[in-house]
Amino acid sequence: MGRRIVGKAVAARFGQNLLEARRKAGLAQAELAQRSSLHPTYVSHMEQGRRLPRIDTVVRLAGALNVGVGELVRGIEWSPPPSPPSGSFATRPAA
Repeated sequence: MGRRIVGKAVAARFGQNLLEARRKAGLAQAELAQRSSLHPTYVSHMEQGRRLPRIDTVVRLAGALNVGVGELVRGIEWSPPPSPPSGSFATRPAA
């Protein structure tokens, strides 16, 4: 699987997790954006799987949603390859 395709799968899964956590918290995108000091468009793009955030942004979002970082990255895993040098990310189906 190509690097760009894998990145899109990871971004899509993160977006799905973010959307579910936001809805569970009862927040609108604009409210989450304000709580996490992010632009509302950026929150929208992450939920749509169009943007993959940096780790500090993931931590900020988790704090704003009052969830653990693990909830936002649920189903996203990385496995080392059987032989060096490159590994790959994989996503699991939503539970």
